[in-house]
Amino acid sequence: MAELSEGQKVVRLQVPVSHDDIKDLEIGTVVYLDGVIYTGREGVYKRVIEDGHEIPLDLPAVSNANFHCSPAAAIEPDGSYNVGGVTATASFRFAKWMQRWFELSGAKIIIGKGGMSSSDYRELFVPAGAIYLTTVGYGTGALLGRGIRKVRQVEWFEELGNAQAMWVFEVENFGPFIVDSDLDGNSLFEQQAEQVNKNIESLYQGLKKPALSRYGETDDRNDELI
Repeated sequence: MAELSEGQKVVRLQVPVSHDDIKDLEIGTVVYLDGVIYTGREGVYKRVIEDGHEIPLDLPAVSNANFHCSPAAAIEPDGSYNVGGVTATASFRFAKWMQRWFELSGAKIIIGKGGMSSSDYRELFVPAGAIYLTTVGYGTGALLGRGIRKVRQVEWFEELGNAQAMWVFEVENFGPFIVDSDLDGNSLFEQQAEQVNKNIESLYQGLKKPALSRYGETDDRNDELI
């Protein structure tokens, strides 16, 4: 395990990962991946979980890292693959399928954008022994694309289309990602939000109360704004 400036930890993991590989990962750790990852989002989840199709590869022996993404990729007329980048999509939308997906796929790493709720981490990820890795910032699709060494296979391209198909990538030094949830269900986003919210009231001290009641003119965070 290496460290960046100011003590930030950096880890490089080989996929499929074991429990020992991820058991000591702390939230905020920077992670890079080597090995095989696959894309799977609502199209794949519905096809497998709701429609009863078999998963078309041997998970988790091949991979236990599921990337919630829409790849900028295409199958060329000659059968070759053109991958320009891989852009993460928001994971919270897929929470309703995750428990069953963990059971069927044996996934131990979920990669996406924006994280999921702390209750999802505690109720879904912790029992499955899984962690969540979030992408870093916006516009990172091309950066992540540099880590893709080979398209191993593509499943359900005709049925689901480019964005929803299951793409299987061989990757090297694929990242960076940040650990948003660890095996105990701790959430980096939630932790940081608590720190911000704890001190936000002090920002309003000494200021006059809003004079008008138009949208946004309130300092009460309990007010519901449309």
